[in-house]
Amino acid sequence: MEDAQRLIFNTILKQLDCVFRRFTNTLNLSCVATATLFPNLKAMKYIILSVCAVFLISCGATVSYDYDKETDFSKYTSYNYFPVMESGMSPLDDQRIIKATDSLLQERGFVKSENPQFFINFYTKEFTSASRNTIGIGVGGGGRNTGIGVSGGIPIGGRQVNQQLTMDFIDATRDALFWQALIESDFKERATPVQKEIHYYNIIEKALKKYPPKQ
Repeated sequence: MEDAQRLIFNTILKQLDCVFRRFTNTLNLSCVATATLFPNLKAMKYIILSVCAVFLISCGATVSYDYDKETDFSKYTSYNYFPVMESGMSPLDDQRIIKATDSLLQERGFVKSENPQFFINFYTKEFTSASRNTIGIGVGGGGRNTGIGVSGGIPIGGRQVNQQLTMDFIDATRDALFWQALIESDFKERATPVQKEIHYYNIIEKALKKYPPKQ
């Protein structure tokens, strides 16, 4: 998912460019004056970008698991989805999760079948909140000495969707749950289709890293 990471970093960099442009416009500085007062402006933006990258990685999805310890997971090699699922999401988000799950399972040799050995079901609980991600930018000093600090202050990304996604693996013959992942994550309320696709791929990938569980 290198392309996904590159997209995220480029998005943050564009937001930082916008912040710095507003800052210099507020001070009514010309391009020459800006270059004179803040000769390390480009470097400063990349410092903030690096901090943002670390912050984003550290605030990723959290996953908890439950499973039937008596299960022989090696016997489950084919899968499909329940024909009717009440996920609580839009059909577009359902398809994003299905696309990500198909890709990740089939990379590992699982086969999508009309007569599967297990069914996959997923559903969500969601609520929105104000963004908890903020950046504070402080510029000071005199002459060619410029200082920069990163702290709480400017909100990034607007309101957040706090989502709890449950993924169930159910034995098709016995209609019995044998593995479950509970994924808690946040994403922007106004996320683009591309951002949503990246988000769901990343959280499903993280959830499936521990399937099958070590017994």
